[in-house]
Amino acid sequence: MRIAIGYELHFAVPAPTPMLLLLHVYPGRYGMPQPEQLTISPATPFEMFVDRYGNRCTRMVAASGPLILANNGVVEVDGLPDAVNYNAVQHQIQELPLDTLSYLSASRYCEVDRLSEFAWQQFGQGPTGYLRAQAVCNFVHNHIQFGYQFAHASKSAYDVFHARQGVCRDFAHLGIALCRCLGMPARYATGYLGDIGVPSDPAPMDFSAWFEVYLSGTWYTFDARHNHPRIGRIVMAYGHDASDTALTTSFGPTTLQQFKVWTHQI
Repeated sequence: MRIAIGYELHFAVPAPTPMLLLLHVYPGRYGMPQPEQLTISPATPFEMFVDRYGNRCTRMVAASGPLILANNGVVEVDGLPDAVNYNAVQHQIQELPLDTLSYLSASRYCEVDRLSEFAWQQFGQGPTGYLRAQAVCNFVHNHIQFGYQFAHASKSAYDVFHARQGVCRDFAHLGIALCRCLGMPARYATGYLGDIGVPSDPAPMDFSAWFEVYLSGTWYTFDARHNHPRIGRIVMAYGHDASDTALTTSFGPTTLQQFKVWTHQI
């Protein structure tokens, strides 16, 4: 299956400002029949690098005035829904690969210490492995009311647990925190998620966020907002939480004035 992807972001930049961008498809994960073409208007020198999570990043200094970041590409995916494996097991901590251990710890938006008691009371007597991670996903899906008006940059998993309102990143943060409390490594993912195989959403598209849990030697996708296997999910960046995966980071004042995101099967 081939999927056309892209975006156009419009900024106002009052003074020359260094910026970091995580606005590319995760490298090496997908076939790219049409490679991405990042366009910066006005034309601006930039350099690309790969960060510690394997994300492809761009560094630039935006000139003062209007700034437009645009990208188009075509991605090849297998056309299958997110993998489901009810038999996937939870690893003993001493058996986990060393590079997964940091995904058990608290991070900026995922307060493991503040949610641990609840997590064990709620999920500690039930199944383990994939079924435990799915139980967490079910709980978060039913616990939080989705709404763009509930977005707030400083909202953490503990905050959304009590407020019971949020956007997709809040669903992901709470799911991650609860899984980590229960000894399952969990990481944050962000990227494209179109309406392939599901009813079309009339709302303008945005980038999406979900999480992955390490079970039976594999990272499995869980999406607490939608709570249903989806087709055509395309990862752009991974991290411990949203603080590691900000799509744009400005080292000075910038204002995002408008944006468009698209993804559709071709």
